[in-house]
Amino acid sequence: MNTEMFKYLFIAVGGLFAIIVVAFLIVSKKSKSSEIKQIQQLREGTQEKSFSTEVIHQKLYVLYLRIPFLKRYILKLRRRLAIINVDDEYLTRKQAAKILTKTLIIVIPLAIIIVAITHENTLLMSMLLIFELFMVDTFIDGMVDKLDNKLLREQIDFFSEIRHAYHEFNMVEEAIYQVAQDDDKPEMSRQAEKIYEVLISDDPESELEKYYDIAPNSYLKEFAGVSYLTKEFGDRKIDNSSLYLKNLNNITQEMQLEILKRDKLDYTFQSLSVIAIVPMLAIEPIKNWAVSQFAFTADFYNGRNGMLVQILLLVATFICYILTRKLKDNGSTAMNTKNTENPWQAKLYKIPFIKKIVDLFIPKQGTKEYMQLTKKMKDAASKDKMEWIFINRLLLCILIFVVSIFLFSQLHQITINNVYTDPTVDHDIIGQMSEKDAKSAEELTKSDNEYIKYFKGDTKVTQEDIEKEMKKGRINKDYMNSRDEEIETAAERILGKIQIINTEEMSWVEVLLGLVFAVVAYMAPIWMLTFQAKMRQLEMEDEVMQFNTIILMLMKIERVNVEIILEWLERYANIFKEPISKCVNNYESGAWEALEQLKEDVSYQQFIRIVESLQAAVEKIPIADAFDELDTEREYHQAKRKESNERLIARKGRIGKTIGFAPMVILFVGYLIVPLVFIGLLSMTSSFDSMSAMG
Repeated sequence: MNTEMFKYLFIAVGGLFAIIVVAFLIVSKKSKSSEIKQIQQLREGTQEKSFSTEVIHQKLYVLYLRIPFLKRYILKLRRRLAIINVDDEYLTRKQAAKILTKTLIIVIPLAIIIVAITHENTLLMSMLLIFELFMVDTFIDGMVDKLDNKLLREQIDFFSEIRHAYHEFNMVEEAIYQVAQDDDKPEMSRQAEKIYEVLISDDPESELEKYYDIAPNSYLKEFAGVSYLTKEFGDRKIDNSSLYLKNLNNITQEMQLEILKRDKLDYTFQSLSVIAIVPMLAIEPIKNWAVSQFAFTADFYNGRNGMLVQILLLVATFICYILTRKLKDNGSTAMNTKNTENPWQAKLYKIPFIKKIVDLFIPKQGTKEYMQLTKKMKDAASKDKMEWIFINRLLLCILIFVVSIFLFSQLHQITINNVYTDPTVDHDIIGQMSEKDAKSAEELTKSDNEYIKYFKGDTKVTQEDIEKEMKKGRINKDYMNSRDEEIETAAERILGKIQIINTEEMSWVEVLLGLVFAVVAYMAPIWMLTFQAKMRQLEMEDEVMQFNTIILMLMKIERVNVEIILEWLERYANIFKEPISKCVNNYESGAWEALEQLKEDVSYQQFIRIVESLQAAVEKIPIADAFDELDTEREYHQAKRKESNERLIARKGRIGKTIGFAPMVILFVGYLIVPLVFIGLLSMTSSFDSMSAMG
């Protein structure tokens, strides 16, 4: 890329960054507009001092909605924040605009740095800028996760206050209402108000089901459910203590374990995403350093092989980055906040022509392939539909094939350009070329280019033909007075360059490689589902431990039966959701048979033990007796849960470090050390052979 083009790109990216700053100034001067007055009415009576800043965020929210590219991100943010900020439109808009603005402040300067470092390598710069778009999702998810964790910590304080209020009023709904008036924790207060509205409604059971669909985490679902059961069936004294307060304590302990788990995962993975990305930014500096210090590496770094290693590094970085995110985010409480109602795949599938093509690839229902793919989707907890996955597969396949063919053609073009532009030396240079040698090499390249252009395209040209033209001096007069040995050496060199240019064209092997890459891309979404399913298996023990806590809360509540317990387990299940749902649907046809089928559908031994206890509670003994060990061994189960979480985090950490450091290894080993050693040895061997021949 020439200097003029770089200047325009730099100005464009810098101008985009300046738009954000200008937006703040424009909005602040229009604080008396009609939209601002409407916001003022919404905020009337509040005690916010930073009103002007909040107004700017409201205006930025409207601005982002008008920009097609940013609209996608602002709507994604809105979907997640709307769950945390129940029915608070003002706060949702403010937080969404604030998070996106912070992200742009980070991303835009990073884009300027990428352009500044890689402006001479158009391909690398383009791939880095495209990759930066994926980083936006990481920044956004990280900031929203902080709000989610903040809500979880507020819940612990909220439950502590509920205990005191319950002692005072001895009524669940009154205790929740009293604590919900606390303005210090607005996010939690809104959730409490929503739960209070559910409890005092005319049909609390159906309203509770609606709340389950929008609750930001499972712990609030548990609290709402336990509060409803206590209100309906009354509280009991167990060992001179309130059963309701005991259940609150159980939920609190679960939340504390979850907070510790999230904190440790964040600490373990906080730098792995950065480590996976950094090698991409170091490609160009390492290349420039190696070429400046060791001239013999210029052919590698500026040629086809160097470009291939660059592409390999970029692809490896992209894959490792995605896997690292999947590994860390697996099991997140925000998994179900993505928009799965009408994504772009659904819109594309509505087009009749595309629908016909996609349907040709989707396996028929009832076939082995269909059932295997359905099982993988369930195991991975995928929210996508079958047709969406195949649209992703087909588009990725086509895209990778087109990109592969384009890259192969670019590699041919790079090789041809190097023939015309690389300095030509008639002996091996171990160190850096002097200024005199560099000038002489460039003049020799210009001389060779004149002969190349003259004979270019002639596949039958021979070395003798080139020697004749050199002696005649019709193309240039550089060799008219040269010795025969010099003319022979130069003609042999020029013939080699001509043959390279004449043969650098797309071959069937490269088309075949492009098809292979396309097939790999077609299978990639399925492999990703398999990876997610494997990671979810690591969470099995943690989920069974959570089932134990739920059963412990329910088993001593009067009128609670096995069917209610199964409905609760289904509500909070993630990994075992499908077999439990099947059991609930079949329960009325025969409780024992449905539970027996559930045992056959799962293979995890600890969960099978829970099912066996449920079977005993169906016909033989009360629920409290079937699960009496949960109460007597509560401390043991808590310690086991902590140890299980530590093992899970340690295992994920080992896998994450292996994946996260892979691009760094490829960078230093494949792009720096191996080329220096291998090319250096070849160059030194060739130089010693030449000196021996001269001797």
